[in-house]
Amino acid sequence: MKNIYLVVLDSAGVGELPDAKEFNDLGANTVAHAIEVNGENNLLNFNKMGLQKILDRDFTTSPELGYHGMMAEYSYGKDTTTGHWEIAGTPVKEGFSTYPKGFPEDIMKEWSKRTGYGYLGNYPESGTVILDKYGKEHLETKKLIVYTSADSVFQIAAHEDLVPVEELYKICEITRELLDPHNVARVIARPFIGEPGNFTRTYNRHDYSMIPEKNTMLDYLKESNVPVIAVGKIGDIFAHRGTTQEIKTKGNTDGLNKTMDLLKSRQKGLIFVNLVDFDMLYGHRRKPQGYYDALKEADLFTEDFIKNMQDDDLLIYVADHGCDPTYRGSDHTREYIPLMVYSPSFKEQGSLGIRDTFADISATILDNFNLNDKIEFGKSFLSKLK
Repeated sequence: MKNIYLVVLDSAGVGELPDAKEFNDLGANTVAHAIEVNGENNLLNFNKMGLQKILDRDFTTSPELGYHGMMAEYSYGKDTTTGHWEIAGTPVKEGFSTYPKGFPEDIMKEWSKRTGYGYLGNYPESGTVILDKYGKEHLETKKLIVYTSADSVFQIAAHEDLVPVEELYKICEITRELLDPHNVARVIARPFIGEPGNFTRTYNRHDYSMIPEKNTMLDYLKESNVPVIAVGKIGDIFAHRGTTQEIKTKGNTDGLNKTMDLLKSRQKGLIFVNLVDFDMLYGHRRKPQGYYDALKEADLFTEDFIKNMQDDDLLIYVADHGCDPTYRGSDHTREYIPLMVYSPSFKEQGSLGIRDTFADISATILDNFNLNDKIEFGKSFLSKLK
């Protein structure tokens, strides 16, 4: 294949992993529960690619289109960075640092010294709830809103009219440098607008990730002159390493449209796409009907996308973790992820079974571009695609 479209349905998990109890996530199933709330599964194109079979754990019969399977997470985590790094062939052997009681006083004292700002919050909380709690005080005092979650994140919220976006980005860069020795996966700028009682987070969000300790699939492709086009927050997740082009998006609809544009313009190489709204707008905010509607939008996109594909195009749908919109709390959930693969060149359909690691994706992509010697983790399923 000359062109591989790797699309991450951010947080679209398909059922609890065997170790879900350790993460307090027993019973989680993001996609199944979103469908359940909707009342029926009308995701016709995803089902043709095997989604319903995945949910039914049916790996003995073939889907109508392509190949299906599901993947377990080898890394010990359930966050964006861990999931994407494992997809790219670099599992996280030891989990990133988390702060269930907020960041320690010594870190926050140094943070205020370096940034010149005071802060509000500093504990795990939903991004929308914390704006309701501290948004008004933030506007009155100019103190920044700091919060974390069950993930390894340091999030900084600021009103765009009070703290310009570029200033917030500079603050996040300072924070990133401060937290590197503390093994914190991401610093996230969370700009918002509006008035007390009606605050809205904007798509000017920006993630500042740790740099992967080892080369990822992206690095190896770029070194071999294979274009790597990052769509959405992919560039942020990999600290802008290994990409040849980065395309920012404003939500799922924009991301899908830009992915279609890339297909029609016959871009070569790996087109690595993240669709963030599943997680950001519906999973964390526990809105199952919104989650299903977003799945339906992607499902309809899939029908048009397939019609425009050529024989040397390969489409791979995966997720990076779960975020069950019917589950308690507002955090990610430890789940299997779906695997749906299609190309017009396929003469057969089949099952890829239950894979031991997300890294089988990177192994397959490197295998496709004749970079087998770069596969350090995971097993390629390229030979099974016929």
